[in-house]
Amino acid sequence: MKILVLGPGGREHAIISALLRDPAVTEVHAAPGNAGIAEIVRTHAVDANSPEEAAALAERLDADLIVIGPEAPLVSGVADALREAGFPVFGPNADAAQLEGSKAFAKEIMAAANVPTAMARVAHDLSTVEECLDSFGAPYVVKDDGLAAGKGVVVTEDRDAALAHAEACFDAGSSVVIEEFLDGPEVSLFVISDGRRTVPLTPAQDFKRIYDNDEGPNTGGMGAYTPLPWLPENFTDEVVRRVAQPTIDVMADRGTPFVGVLYCGLALTSRGIRVIEFNARFGDPETQAVLARLKTPLGQLLLEAAQGGLDGRESLRWDLRTAVGVVMAAENYPEAPRKGDVITGIADAEALEDVSVLHAGTSNKRTLSGTDSVVTSGGRVLAVVALGEDLDDARTKVYRGVDKISWDGAQYRRDIAEKAAAGQVKVPCP
Repeated sequence: MKILVLGPGGREHAIISALLRDPAVTEVHAAPGNAGIAEIVRTHAVDANSPEEAAALAERLDADLIVIGPEAPLVSGVADALREAGFPVFGPNADAAQLEGSKAFAKEIMAAANVPTAMARVAHDLSTVEECLDSFGAPYVVKDDGLAAGKGVVVTEDRDAALAHAEACFDAGSSVVIEEFLDGPEVSLFVISDGRRTVPLTPAQDFKRIYDNDEGPNTGGMGAYTPLPWLPENFTDEVVRRVAQPTIDVMADRGTPFVGVLYCGLALTSRGIRVIEFNARFGDPETQAVLARLKTPLGQLLLEAAQGGLDGRESLRWDLRTAVGVVMAAENYPEAPRKGDVITGIADAEALEDVSVLHAGTSNKRTLSGTDSVVTSGGRVLAVVALGEDLDDARTKVYRGVDKISWDGAQYRRDIAEKAAAGQVKVPCP
Protein backbone atom coordinates (compact mmCIF):
# COMPACT_ATOMS: atom_id res chain seq x y z
CA MET A 1 0.00 0.00 0.00
CA LYS A 2 0.95 3.60 -0.64
CA ILE A 3 -0.63 5.76 2.05
CA LEU A 4 -1.03 9.54 2.33
CA VAL A 5 -1.43 10.96 5.85
CA LEU A 6 -2.86 14.48 6.13
CA GLY A 7 -1.89 16.63 9.12
CA PRO A 8 1.04 18.40 10.78
CA GLY A 9 1.23 17.14 14.34
CA GLY A 10 2.21 14.56 16.91
CA ARG A 11 -0.85 12.42 16.23
CA GLU A 12 0.16 12.18 12.57
CA HIS A 13 3.78 11.34 13.50
CA ALA A 14 2.47 8.50 15.69
CA ILE A 15 0.16 7.23 12.93
CA ILE A 16 2.95 7.30 10.36
CA SER A 17 5.37 5.51 12.70
CA ALA A 18 2.78 2.76 13.23
CA LEU A 19 2.04 2.51 9.49
CA LEU A 20 5.72 2.00 8.76
CA ARG A 21 5.66 -1.10 11.00
CA ASP A 22 2.99 -2.68 8.76
CA PRO A 23 4.62 -5.10 6.26
CA ALA A 24 1.86 -4.38 3.73
CA VAL A 25 2.72 -0.67 3.68
CA THR A 26 5.40 0.04 1.07
CA GLU A 27 5.29 3.82 0.99
CA VAL A 28 3.97 6.64 3.22
CA HIS A 29 3.64 10.32 2.34
CA ALA A 30 2.64 13.20 4.64
CA ALA A 31 1.10 16.61 4.01
CA PRO A 32 2.28 18.93 5.38
CA GLY A 33 4.05 16.97 8.15
CA ASN A 34 6.68 18.47 10.44
CA ALA A 35 10.43 18.24 11.05
CA GLY A 36 10.23 14.81 12.66
CA ILE A 37 7.88 13.36 10.07
CA ALA A 38 10.16 14.65 7.31
CA GLU A 39 12.98 12.50 8.71
CA ILE A 40 11.08 9.25 8.05
CA VAL A 41 8.78 9.89 5.03
CA ARG A 42 8.43 12.30 2.14
CA THR A 43 6.42 15.42 3.01
CA HIS A 44 4.42 17.71 0.71
CA ALA A 45 3.80 21.41 1.33
CA VAL A 46 0.07 21.49 0.64
CA ASP A 47 -2.84 22.82 2.67
CA ALA A 48 -4.33 19.74 4.31
CA ASN A 49 -7.54 21.70 5.00
CA SER A 50 -8.15 22.30 1.30
CA PRO A 51 -10.29 19.62 -0.40
CA GLU A 52 -8.90 20.64 -3.79
CA GLU A 53 -5.22 20.52 -2.78
CA ALA A 54 -5.63 17.24 -0.90
CA ALA A 55 -7.41 15.58 -3.82
CA ALA A 56 -4.82 16.85 -6.31
CA LEU A 57 -1.96 15.45 -4.20
CA ALA A 58 -3.70 12.09 -3.82
CA GLU A 59 -4.10 11.97 -7.61
CA ARG A 60 -0.42 12.74 -8.20
CA LEU A 61 0.66 10.06 -5.74
CA ASP A 62 -1.94 7.52 -6.88
CA ALA A 63 -2.47 6.71 -3.19
CA ASP A 64 -4.14 3.49 -2.08
CA LEU A 65 -5.43 5.02 1.15
CA ILE A 66 -5.69 8.51 2.64
CA VAL A 67 -5.67 8.91 6.43
CA ILE A 68 -6.93 12.27 7.72
CA GLY A 69 -5.47 13.15 11.11
CA PRO A 70 -6.89 16.45 12.44
CA GLU A 71 -10.47 17.61 12.86
CA ALA A 72 -10.33 20.76 10.70
CA PRO A 73 -9.95 19.01 7.31
CA LEU A 74 -12.69 16.57 8.26
CA VAL A 75 -15.16 19.32 9.08
CA SER A 76 -14.16 21.25 5.94
CA GLY A 77 -15.06 18.32 3.69
CA VAL A 78 -11.65 16.97 2.67
CA ALA A 79 -12.86 13.37 3.05
CA ASP A 80 -15.87 14.13 0.83
CA ALA A 81 -13.67 15.42 -1.99
CA LEU A 82 -11.28 12.48 -1.77
CA ARG A 83 -14.10 9.91 -1.81
CA GLU A 84 -15.71 11.65 -4.78
CA ALA A 85 -12.34 11.30 -6.56
CA GLY A 86 -12.45 7.55 -5.92
CA PHE A 87 -9.97 7.16 -3.05
CA PRO A 88 -10.45 4.99 0.06
CA VAL A 89 -10.43 7.41 3.00
CA PHE A 90 -10.04 6.80 6.70
CA GLY A 91 -11.95 9.72 8.18
CA PRO A 92 -15.63 10.75 8.17
CA ASN A 93 -17.35 13.00 5.65
CA ALA A 94 -18.18 16.55 6.75
CA ASP A 95 -21.74 15.75 7.80
CA ALA A 96 -20.59 12.84 10.02
CA ALA A 97 -17.68 14.92 11.39
CA GLN A 98 -20.27 17.22 12.96
CA LEU A 99 -20.10 14.81 15.89
CA GLU A 100 -17.02 16.86 16.74
CA GLY A 101 -17.76 20.04 14.80
CA SER A 102 -20.88 20.80 16.84
CA LYS A 103 -21.35 19.75 20.45
CA ALA A 104 -25.07 20.52 20.11
CA PHE A 105 -25.29 18.07 17.18
CA ALA A 106 -23.40 15.45 19.20
CA LYS A 107 -25.92 15.81 22.04
CA GLU A 108 -28.75 15.34 19.53
CA ILE A 109 -27.19 12.11 18.28
CA MET A 110 -26.53 10.87 21.82
CA ALA A 111 -30.17 11.43 22.69
CA ALA A 112 -31.30 9.52 19.59
CA ALA A 113 -28.92 6.66 20.42
CA ASN A 114 -29.84 6.66 24.12
CA VAL A 115 -26.18 7.23 25.01
CA PRO A 116 -25.53 8.14 28.67
CA THR A 117 -24.14 11.67 28.89
CA ALA A 118 -24.27 14.83 30.98
CA MET A 119 -27.41 16.92 31.06
CA ALA A 120 -26.86 19.93 28.83
CA ARG A 121 -28.44 22.99 27.24
CA VAL A 122 -27.40 25.07 24.24
CA ALA A 123 -27.20 28.83 24.85
CA HIS A 124 -27.03 31.68 22.35
CA ASP A 125 -27.06 34.61 24.80
CA LEU A 126 -25.75 35.48 28.26
CA SER A 127 -29.15 35.50 29.94
CA THR A 128 -29.65 31.85 28.98
CA VAL A 129 -26.12 31.06 30.15
CA GLU A 130 -26.85 32.65 33.54
CA GLU A 131 -30.04 30.63 33.85
CA CYS A 132 -28.21 27.39 32.99
CA LEU A 133 -25.35 28.07 35.41
CA ASP A 134 -27.82 28.64 38.21
CA SER A 135 -29.73 25.49 37.25
CA PHE A 136 -26.74 23.14 37.06
CA GLY A 137 -24.68 24.74 39.83
CA ALA A 138 -20.92 24.63 40.41
CA PRO A 139 -18.52 23.38 39.18
CA TYR A 140 -19.61 25.14 36.01
CA VAL A 141 -18.94 23.51 32.62
CA VAL A 142 -19.06 25.80 29.57
CA LYS A 143 -18.14 24.49 26.11
CA ASP A 144 -17.62 26.29 22.83
CA ASP A 145 -20.09 24.63 20.45
CA GLY A 146 -17.56 24.61 17.57
CA LEU A 147 -14.00 23.39 17.03
CA ALA A 148 -11.53 24.72 19.59
CA ALA A 149 -8.53 22.38 19.33
CA GLY A 150 -9.28 20.83 22.72
CA LYS A 151 -9.15 24.20 24.52
CA GLY A 152 -12.76 25.37 24.19
CA VAL A 153 -13.94 24.04 27.55
CA VAL A 154 -13.89 25.82 30.89
CA VAL A 155 -14.57 23.93 34.11
CA THR A 156 -14.56 26.29 37.07
CA GLU A 157 -16.04 27.12 40.46
CA ASP A 158 -15.90 30.81 39.45
CA ARG A 159 -19.24 31.90 37.99
CA ASP A 160 -17.75 35.08 36.54
CA ALA A 161 -15.06 33.05 34.73
CA ALA A 162 -17.74 30.78 33.29
CA LEU A 163 -19.71 33.80 32.05
CA ALA A 164 -16.56 35.37 30.59
CA HIS A 165 -15.80 32.20 28.59
CA ALA A 166 -19.35 32.10 27.25
CA GLU A 167 -19.14 35.77 26.26
CA ALA A 168 -15.83 35.16 24.45
CA CYS A 169 -17.45 32.33 22.49
CA PHE A 170 -20.37 34.57 21.55
CA ASP A 171 -17.99 37.34 20.48
CA ALA A 172 -16.26 34.81 18.18
CA GLY A 173 -19.58 33.99 16.54
CA SER A 174 -20.21 30.68 18.29
CA SER A 175 -22.87 29.36 20.63
CA VAL A 176 -22.09 27.47 23.85
CA VAL A 177 -23.19 24.27 25.56
CA ILE A 178 -23.70 24.37 29.33
CA GLU A 179 -23.42 20.98 31.04
CA GLU A 180 -23.73 19.45 34.46
CA PHE A 181 -20.37 18.59 36.00
CA LEU A 182 -19.39 14.91 35.84
CA ASP A 183 -17.45 13.49 38.79
CA GLY A 184 -14.94 10.64 38.51
CA PRO A 185 -11.83 9.93 36.42
CA GLU A 186 -11.82 10.51 32.66
CA VAL A 187 -10.99 7.92 30.00
CA SER A 188 -10.41 8.15 26.26
CA LEU A 189 -11.43 5.24 24.04
CA PHE A 190 -10.86 5.19 20.28
CA VAL A 191 -13.28 3.03 18.29
CA ILE A 192 -12.56 2.23 14.64
CA SER A 193 -15.68 2.15 12.44
CA ASP A 194 -16.37 1.21 8.82
CA GLY A 195 -19.78 2.87 8.93
CA ARG A 196 -21.60 -0.10 10.49
CA ARG A 197 -19.15 -2.21 12.48
CA THR A 198 -16.81 -1.17 15.31
CA VAL A 199 -13.42 -2.27 16.66
CA PRO A 200 -12.15 -0.66 19.90
CA LEU A 201 -8.56 0.18 20.71
CA THR A 202 -7.12 0.16 24.22
CA PRO A 203 -8.38 2.82 26.69
CA ALA A 204 -6.06 5.67 27.70
CA GLN A 205 -6.11 8.64 30.05
CA ASP A 206 -4.78 12.07 29.18
CA PHE A 207 -4.00 15.20 31.20
CA LYS A 208 -5.53 18.48 30.04
CA ARG A 209 -4.19 21.07 32.50
CA ILE A 210 -0.84 22.73 31.84
CA TYR A 211 0.64 22.30 35.32
CA ASP A 212 1.18 19.46 37.80
CA ASN A 213 -1.73 18.47 40.07
CA ASP A 214 -4.15 19.45 37.28
CA GLU A 215 -3.64 23.16 37.82
CA GLY A 216 -3.64 26.01 35.31
CA PRO A 217 -5.59 26.45 32.07
CA ASN A 218 -6.78 23.67 29.76
CA THR A 219 -4.51 22.63 26.91
CA GLY A 220 -4.79 20.19 24.03
CA GLY A 221 -3.27 17.59 26.37
CA MET A 222 0.05 17.35 28.25
CA GLY A 223 0.51 13.59 28.38
CA ALA A 224 -1.20 10.21 28.43
CA TYR A 225 -0.78 6.58 29.44
CA THR A 226 -2.23 3.18 28.60
CA PRO A 227 -3.44 0.63 29.68
CA LEU A 228 -5.38 1.75 32.77
CA PRO A 229 -4.95 -0.76 35.60
CA TRP A 230 -7.78 0.75 37.64
CA LEU A 231 -10.54 0.32 35.03
CA PRO A 232 -13.48 -1.96 35.88
CA GLU A 233 -13.56 -5.32 34.13
CA ASN A 234 -15.38 -5.29 30.77
CA PHE A 235 -15.20 -1.48 30.59
CA THR A 236 -14.38 -1.44 26.87
CA ASP A 237 -17.16 -3.91 26.03
CA GLU A 238 -19.66 -1.74 27.90
CA VAL A 239 -18.58 1.43 26.09
CA VAL A 240 -18.90 -0.26 22.71
CA ARG A 241 -22.32 -1.69 23.61
CA ARG A 242 -23.82 1.40 25.23
CA VAL A 243 -21.99 4.27 23.50
CA ALA A 244 -20.02 3.59 20.32
CA GLN A 245 -22.15 1.03 18.49
CA PRO A 246 -25.49 2.81 19.12
CA THR A 247 -23.93 6.08 17.89
CA ILE A 248 -22.58 4.45 14.73
CA ASP A 249 -25.99 2.82 14.16
CA VAL A 250 -27.85 6.13 14.44
CA MET A 251 -25.41 7.87 12.11
CA ALA A 252 -25.83 5.10 9.51
CA ASP A 253 -29.62 5.17 9.84
CA ARG A 254 -29.60 8.94 9.23
CA GLY A 255 -27.73 8.43 5.95
CA THR A 256 -24.50 9.89 7.33
CA PRO A 257 -22.36 6.80 8.02
CA PHE A 258 -19.33 7.46 10.20
CA VAL A 259 -16.16 5.95 8.71
CA GLY A 260 -13.02 6.57 10.74
CA VAL A 261 -12.28 6.67 14.44
CA LEU A 262 -14.91 7.73 16.96
CA TYR A 263 -13.11 9.24 19.95
CA CYS A 264 -15.21 8.65 23.05
CA GLY A 265 -14.30 11.02 25.87
CA LEU A 266 -15.79 9.43 28.99
CA ALA A 267 -16.19 9.96 32.71
CA LEU A 268 -16.61 7.12 35.20
CA THR A 269 -19.07 8.78 37.54
CA SER A 270 -20.98 7.73 40.63
CA ARG A 271 -23.90 7.10 38.24
CA GLY A 272 -21.86 4.98 35.81
CA ILE A 273 -20.25 5.74 32.45
CA ARG A 274 -21.10 9.12 30.93
CA VAL A 275 -19.93 10.62 27.63
CA ILE A 276 -18.16 13.96 27.99
CA GLU A 277 -17.63 14.48 24.26
CA PHE A 278 -17.16 12.83 20.89
CA ASN A 279 -14.33 13.61 18.52
CA ALA A 280 -14.15 12.50 14.90
CA ARG A 281 -10.44 11.55 14.86
CA PHE A 282 -7.64 10.07 16.93
CA GLY A 283 -6.96 12.09 20.07
CA ASP A 284 -3.68 13.84 20.74
CA PRO A 285 -1.67 12.98 22.91
CA GLU A 286 -3.40 9.65 23.61
CA THR A 287 -2.62 8.35 20.11
CA GLN A 288 1.12 8.56 20.75
CA ALA A 289 0.82 6.19 23.72
CA VAL A 290 -1.89 3.91 22.30
CA LEU A 291 -0.22 3.24 18.94
CA ALA A 292 3.13 2.60 20.64
CA ARG A 293 1.55 -0.63 21.97
CA LEU A 294 -0.36 -1.70 18.84
CA LYS A 295 0.96 -4.89 17.22
CA THR A 296 -1.86 -5.40 14.71
CA PRO A 297 -0.77 -3.94 11.33
CA LEU A 298 -2.31 -0.46 11.29
CA GLY A 299 -2.41 0.11 7.53
CA GLN A 300 -4.44 -3.01 6.88
CA LEU A 301 -6.85 -2.15 9.73
CA LEU A 302 -7.47 1.39 8.46
CA LEU A 303 -7.93 0.21 4.86
CA GLU A 304 -10.50 -2.37 5.98
CA ALA A 305 -12.41 0.38 7.77
CA ALA A 306 -12.20 2.72 4.76
CA GLN A 307 -13.54 0.00 2.46
CA GLY A 308 -16.33 -1.20 4.78
CA GLY A 309 -14.54 -4.45 5.55
CA LEU A 310 -14.35 -4.75 9.34
CA ASP A 311 -16.83 -7.61 9.39
CA GLY A 312 -15.07 -10.59 10.90
CA ARG A 313 -12.05 -8.57 12.05
CA GLU A 314 -10.47 -10.37 15.00
CA SER A 315 -9.49 -8.63 18.21
CA LEU A 316 -6.44 -6.41 17.96
CA ARG A 317 -3.04 -7.52 19.25
CA TRP A 318 -1.17 -5.42 21.80
CA ASP A 319 2.26 -5.18 23.37
CA LEU A 320 1.73 -6.26 26.97
CA ARG A 321 3.90 -3.44 28.27
CA THR A 322 2.70 -0.04 29.50
CA ALA A 323 3.12 3.17 27.49
CA VAL A 324 3.52 6.64 28.99
CA GLY A 325 3.77 9.81 26.90
CA VAL A 326 4.84 13.25 28.13
CA VAL A 327 4.24 16.38 26.06
CA MET A 328 6.89 19.08 26.00
CA ALA A 329 5.40 22.48 25.22
CA ALA A 330 6.73 25.87 24.19
CA GLU A 331 7.10 28.86 26.49
CA ASN A 332 3.80 30.71 27.06
CA TYR A 333 1.70 27.73 25.90
CA PRO A 334 -1.32 27.60 25.75
CA GLU A 335 -1.91 31.38 25.57
CA ALA A 336 0.73 32.64 23.08
CA PRO A 337 3.44 30.01 22.53
CA ARG A 338 6.84 31.31 21.54
CA LYS A 339 8.29 29.96 18.29
CA GLY A 340 11.77 29.66 16.81
CA ASP A 341 13.67 28.25 19.81
CA VAL A 342 16.37 25.72 18.87
CA ILE A 343 15.74 22.23 20.27
CA THR A 344 18.64 20.04 21.44
CA GLY A 345 18.89 16.47 22.70
CA ILE A 346 16.27 14.71 20.56
CA ALA A 347 18.77 12.15 19.25
CA ASP A 348 20.05 11.52 22.78
CA ALA A 349 16.51 10.78 23.97
CA GLU A 350 15.78 8.49 21.03
CA ALA A 351 18.97 6.56 21.74
CA LEU A 352 17.51 5.39 25.06
CA GLU A 353 16.00 1.90 25.12
CA ASP A 354 12.19 1.81 24.63
CA VAL A 355 11.98 5.61 24.20
CA SER A 356 10.69 7.42 21.11
CA VAL A 357 10.22 11.11 20.33
CA LEU A 358 7.23 12.21 18.25
CA HIS A 359 7.23 15.70 16.77
CA ALA A 360 4.26 18.06 16.81
CA GLY A 361 5.10 21.77 16.61
CA THR A 362 8.55 21.59 15.00
CA SER A 363 10.19 22.80 11.81
CA ASN A 364 13.67 22.92 10.29
CA LYS A 365 15.61 26.19 10.21
CA ARG A 366 18.92 26.92 8.48
CA THR A 367 21.41 28.57 10.84
CA LEU A 368 24.00 31.21 9.95
CA SER A 369 26.65 28.49 9.90
CA GLY A 370 24.74 26.68 7.16
CA THR A 371 23.49 23.75 9.25
CA ASP A 372 19.86 22.79 9.84
CA SER A 373 18.38 22.96 13.32
CA VAL A 374 15.02 21.75 14.60
CA VAL A 375 13.11 24.65 16.15
CA THR A 376 9.80 25.11 17.93
CA SER A 377 6.93 26.12 15.67
CA GLY A 378 3.84 25.41 17.75
CA GLY A 379 2.45 25.16 21.25
CA ARG A 380 2.87 21.45 21.90
CA VAL A 381 6.29 20.74 20.46
CA LEU A 382 7.20 17.10 21.18
CA ALA A 383 5.81 13.99 22.85
CA VAL A 384 8.30 11.65 24.48
CA VAL A 385 6.89 8.10 24.75
CA ALA A 386 8.32 5.12 26.64
CA LEU A 387 7.34 1.48 27.00
CA GLY A 388 7.90 -0.19 30.37
CA GLU A 389 6.99 -3.32 32.28
CA ASP A 390 4.59 -1.29 34.42
CA LEU A 391 3.71 2.35 35.06
CA ASP A 392 6.68 2.96 37.35
CA ASP A 393 9.10 1.55 34.78
CA ALA A 394 7.54 3.46 31.88
CA ARG A 395 7.51 6.71 33.88
CA THR A 396 11.17 6.32 34.80
CA LYS A 397 12.11 5.75 31.16
CA VAL A 398 10.00 8.54 29.72
CA TYR A 399 11.34 11.18 32.08
CA ARG A 400 14.90 10.08 31.34
CA GLY A 401 14.06 10.88 27.73
CA VAL A 402 12.46 14.20 28.60
CA ASP A 403 15.51 15.22 30.61
CA LYS A 404 17.74 14.78 27.54
CA ILE A 405 15.78 17.40 25.54
CA SER A 406 15.85 21.15 26.04
CA TRP A 407 15.11 24.56 24.54
CA ASP A 408 14.54 27.98 26.03
CA GLY A 409 11.26 28.06 27.92
CA ALA A 410 10.38 24.37 27.52
CA GLN A 411 7.64 23.26 29.92
CA TYR A 412 6.12 19.90 30.78
CA ARG A 413 4.36 18.11 33.61
CA ARG A 414 6.28 15.88 35.99
CA ASP A 415 3.23 13.98 37.25
CA ILE A 416 1.92 12.16 34.16
CA ALA A 417 0.48 8.80 35.36
CA GLU A 418 1.89 9.41 38.85
CA LYS A 419 -1.39 8.86 40.72
CA ALA A 420 -2.18 5.75 38.67
CA ALA A 421 1.26 4.33 39.44
CA ALA A 422 0.62 4.94 43.14
CA GLY A 423 -2.82 3.29 42.99
CA GLN A 424 -4.56 6.56 43.80
CA VAL A 425 -7.09 6.68 40.93
CA LYS A 426 -10.48 5.75 42.32
CA VAL A 427 -13.68 4.98 40.42
CA PRO A 428 -16.80 6.18 42.30
CA CYS A 429 -19.21 3.45 43.26
CA PRO A 430 -22.59 3.73 41.48
